[in-house]
Amino acid sequence: MGGNLETFSVTSTTNRTPPHGVPFVRIKEAVLGKHYRLSLVFIGDKRSQTLNRVYRKKDKPANVLAFPLSKGEGELFINQTQALREAPAFKMASKDFLVYLFIHGLLHLKGMHHGGRMVRTEKTLLRRFHPAATRRKEEEKLRRTRNI
Repeated sequence: MGGNLETFSVTSTTNRTPPHGVPFVRIKEAVLGKHYRLSLVFIGDKRSQTLNRVYRKKDKPANVLAFPLSKGEGELFINQTQALREAPAFKMASKDFLVYLFIHGLLHLKGMHHGGRMVRTEKTLLRRFHPAATRRKEEEKLRRTRNI
């Protein structure tokens, strides 16, 4: 994955492999800075539901969970299984949606809350670091308008 391995780690606790070719380190550094220590863990439904129940009092699997540990350190848990289920509803390919969830989680670690500013920042970062996702969404919109 490249980058500073002392400030970024990726782990998967499932039989799925994390998406290849995603500039995780560059995205993390752009959002949180080079010195922020981040652990990214890809998990499945069971662990996601447990974490969501214990820490958010919601007894269902989450797509992404962000846990700031200190001002300069945090953990992101992305549920690949849930992401694969939800991607079509967001009109995104599964890899694109995983990148979106990574960005979404980083913004929560930075202290952002849901709202217009967060949505605009997500779109900007997705365009900058994963332009294929934006291009596919625009192509899908164009196809839908032609079919009306």
